[in-house]
Amino acid sequence: MSANGPHTSHEEAHTGPIKTPRQLLMASLYAFVLPIFIIIGLVYFVTSGPKTAPDTDALERAVAARIQKVGQVEIRDTNRPLRAGEEVYKAQCSACHAAGAAGAPKFQDAAAWAPRIATGFEALLNSALKGKNAMGPQGGGEFSDVEFGRAVVFMANAAGAKFAEPKAPAAPADAATPAASAAK
Repeated sequence: MSANGPHTSHEEAHTGPIKTPRQLLMASLYAFVLPIFIIIGLVYFVTSGPKTAPDTDALERAVAARIQKVGQVEIRDTNRPLRAGEEVYKAQCSACHAAGAAGAPKFQDAAAWAPRIATGFEALLNSALKGKNAMGPQGGGEFSDVEFGRAVVFMANAAGAKFAEPKAPAAPADAATPAASAAK
């Protein structure tokens, strides 16, 4: 046995596979730099697939929907003739009142309408415009408040009431004044 023998084998047992600076440089390259290039290559591969052209119409519609105004302005012909109560009833009210859906009093059912008629026309009109129980508010739709009043009168009178049909609001008197002053 030599004096260097046991000591040398003990050092060799604790050394790793890297013995030179060149091997250390190559191990660092493989451990850190090579994975970065592999990740970059994978990202490029995934993102370089065929891309479809954007639908410009759909994009414009989506942008318009996101930036639309909160309210809308609707222009109506105020000079159109008012619709009759029966016409408004058929268009708006008959869906529930013809069948008595959701507790609505049936058309021409005097017993169901009697307590409502007793409250008066204004209370019935207020219920129709603002809603009551399962009936949602009707005001502000296709029909004017006067037309809804006519529908209320139509339904109540069919059940035995004697309400007068509301008339169209009179034209403001101020509208005639400028024409008269311009003629002077």
